[in-house]
Amino acid sequence: MTNTIAVAIIYEVDIYMMKIDIKEADKKPGLAVPFLFSVSAEELGAVHEDYTFEGSIEVRGEFSATGRGYRISGKISCVKSFVCDRCLEQSSQQQVHEFDEEYQQRGSGYREDDLDVNYFDGDQVDISPMIRDVLLSDQPLNNICNADCRGLCLKCGANLNHGDCGCDRTVIDPRLAALQQLLTKK
Repeated sequence: MTNTIAVAIIYEVDIYMMKIDIKEADKKPGLAVPFLFSVSAEELGAVHEDYTFEGSIEVRGEFSATGRGYRISGKISCVKSFVCDRCLEQSSQQQVHEFDEEYQQRGSGYREDDLDVNYFDGDQVDISPMIRDVLLSDQPLNNICNADCRGLCLKCGANLNHGDCGCDRTVIDPRLAALQQLLTKK
């Protein structure tokens, strides 16, 4: 009974696989074969503590046989939800990420030390690790709601995107602080 529970847990942890059958591309060398996958961030394993992806992540692209291997390219469409690092407001953004990768079947007679090529076994290419990596690595370091976000007032904490708070936020050069003190004494 304990073994059955362990197997069930493994299936819950296992990430969703996006497998492309290369036999279709082999039938039509050089011609692009389209594909479409729709998956959640949890199924893909694209979970981050600073943001989430709302709804489904759509992966649309095409693959083709190149003679030496297979070229897989396309776009990832998703909606990212996050708290803005400047104004601390909840925000979401539509994102599109492009990918273009070369795959080669292991043992196909070509050198396997090329770092620009991904290797696979069998008749199917699982692109889910590549999609997860592209999605997570293309995220900016700072989550900003828009390029013009003014952030919070350093004195009162008001969101400056909603209007000016009236605080004096003048920053004086420390080298000229002594002169400023002389002016305020008069």
